[in-house]
Amino acid sequence: MRRHSLRFRLLSAALVSIGGALVAAGFGLVTLFGQHVERQLDLELETFISELIGRIEPDGQGGILLTHALSDPRFEQPLSGLYWQIQDDRQGELMRSRSLWDGLLTLPDDELALGVVHRHELPGPAGEPLLVREQQVIVFPDTAARRVRVAVAIDRGDLLQARAGFSRDLLPYLALLGGFLLIATWLQVRTGLSPLHSIRRGVQAVRSGEHPRLPGAFPDEVQPLVDEINALLHSRDRAVEDARAWTADLAHGLKTPLAALGADAQALRARGEHGMADNLEQLAQGMRQRVDRELIRARLRTAISGPPQRADASRVLAALVRTLQRTPDGEGLDWKLDIPADSRVALPPVDLTELLGNLLDNAAKWAAGQVRVTATRSDSWQVIIEDDGPGVPEAQLARLGQRGLRLDEQIAGTGLGLAIARDIVNAYGGVVAFGHSDLGGLRVELQLPAA
Repeated sequence: MRRHSLRFRLLSAALVSIGGALVAAGFGLVTLFGQHVERQLDLELETFISELIGRIEPDGQGGILLTHALSDPRFEQPLSGLYWQIQDDRQGELMRSRSLWDGLLTLPDDELALGVVHRHELPGPAGEPLLVREQQVIVFPDTAARRVRVAVAIDRGDLLQARAGFSRDLLPYLALLGGFLLIATWLQVRTGLSPLHSIRRGVQAVRSGEHPRLPGAFPDEVQPLVDEINALLHSRDRAVEDARAWTADLAHGLKTPLAALGADAQALRARGEHGMADNLEQLAQGMRQRVDRELIRARLRTAISGPPQRADASRVLAALVRTLQRTPDGEGLDWKLDIPADSRVALPPVDLTELLGNLLDNAAKWAAGQVRVTATRSDSWQVIIEDDGPGVPEAQLARLGQRGLRLDEQIAGTGLGLAIARDIVNAYGGVVAFGHSDLGGLRVELQLPAA
């Protein structure tokens, strides 16, 4: 997954969002748990206050006493973290739980409304933080009414420990939830981007020639893009067809004037005007060569811009050899073909025939008795054509394939065969190289894209 991919961006945004949501949820749940525990402690402390108030009795000497101890044994354990205290400020009388030992709850000097529970956070006898709840009540209203402050406190560390324990227990569940959300997000992103992968496969199918258009139905958000691509492909096909028609019209339009020039040259030669006839024939031949090459170039441009095509090199080579074996140059040669049965290359059949036909025709013209053709496949197809002719001097190898170059004027030809072959190979992204064959003649090595 690359950094600039859409999947990476979506998953990164989801990771940040999920992480932030889990952190917020964790803090929120811990806070809610702490508030819930604190409310439970409030209820417990208020219950103890009510229990204390219900057990206050006069001692018969103007003082107060508890009829019996509270039910929670922590009130009897020194510094247990649970304390109570009853204070009468006017009488200066003070009662406290055994758990306070020699300490006191230092309550703030504030005005208390009767029956209202006040909440404080105060230090305890051992310096620990306490949650304190106090209430002012009137006792003995029928006999000797007195106002007393009843306070109960509990160690706040219990709340902190409960919150910490809850956080530890919550962490693995948040991690599990985060993992589940990440998997769900990954599946969602993969499902959401699957139409783009379908478009990519469709474009590859169009490039390889399997389909003329992007096939299948796509989601509403992607279908307009697919329609635009198919419309572009249709426009391209129309342009290619128009170019092919223009090329055919051009060839047909030039065919008649060139034939007329040839007829005029023959007529002049018949009247004994050989010099003028030779000039006309050379002019017609030069025009025919130029037209032939430009027509081939035009066909190449329309072929490489049109829908991809493929051809079987083994079948094309076999057909060309059968044809050349019936010509004067090729009928006496020993043709050796070593080509796999299914040798499909990414060239149209007509262009592959033009390419291999020119090279085989050149080999047949120069070969003394043998032409060898081999083909192997790696990342691309390698086709090698060799002959046992005189070969080409080292200094001339780099010049092979130049337009109109003829190394021996005694052999018939226009000098365009190798140039046309080079044009075709270059047009389809292939490579052509010339060298010396171990047979003694020319070696032509082609690297052609595999279908």
